[in-house]
Amino acid sequence: RQKCVQKTTTATTMPTKPFNPLSHSRPMEEYHLKQRHRMRKKDISKMITEIEEKFGFILPTKELDSADLNGETVYIAGGEVIAMEIEGEIFLTLKGLLKYKPETKHVIVDDGAVSFLYNGADVMSPGVIAADPEIAPGDLVWVKEEKYGRPLVVGRALISGTEMVESAKGKAVKTIHYLSDHIWNVDV
Repeated sequence: RQKCVQKTTTATTMPTKPFNPLSHSRPMEEYHLKQRHRMRKKDISKMITEIEEKFGFILPTKELDSADLNGETVYIAGGEVIAMEIEGEIFLTLKGLLKYKPETKHVIVDDGAVSFLYNGADVMSPGVIAADPEIAPGDLVWVKEEKYGRPLVVGRALISGTEMVESAKGKAVKTIHYLSDHIWNVDV
């Protein structure tokens, strides 16, 4: 006969370690950038304008490369994939969000949602603590954790920002890009 051991812990005995997305990467299939080339100044200017309209800041770079990553167009600056094209729209990747820290188009989730989002789950309304009230259904948004404000997910809003906060059930954001996916792990 085997004994059944129950693990009992309390909030005071659990170690609290800050969540660091940079330390979370697991081995995945290798993806390689294809057709990488330096962008023309007018294309960079167009991208900077689009980012400024979405996030309210000017992308501080003069040199950008674009490349194909598994059928997706990604944009590279300073040795990192900082943006990507999603259904014709340019949006910052998680590394771009970490680097530039915009304050719009974001959803804040509680700590209980972090491990699910890390594995690519969609954002559920009960885990949403706050959201930009300007978010409309269909908008590209980014999701950050409550405690440290680090980005976890880029996705498409399924409901408005106000509805995300008020709703007690259902999906709020469809995940497109998350920590440890092929975009996060690509070697530039």
